[in-house]
Amino acid sequence: MGLSQIDFIDSSGLGALVQLVKKAQTAGGSLQVVTNARVTQTVKLVRLEKFLSLQSSMEEALEGLENK
Repeated sequence: MGLSQIDFIDSSGLGALVQLVKKAQTAGGSLQVVTNARVTQTVKLVRLEKFLSLQSSMEEALEGLENK
C-alpha cells in the first residue's frame, strides 16, 4: 500500500491502516506500507511503525514481502 504521496494522516487514517493489517494477518498474509517522512513521523508518534511494516520505497516493500 502506498502512502508516499500524501502529506497528512490523522487518527482515522491510522485506524484504517490498523484494520487493513489485521485483515491481512487474519487471511494469512501481510501488508507493507510505503510512506514518506511526514507520514512515518506521525506513525512513530503513536508507536505503530513496526506493526504497520513501514517501508521507504516500493522496492523495499517488495523485498520485505519476498523475505516473509
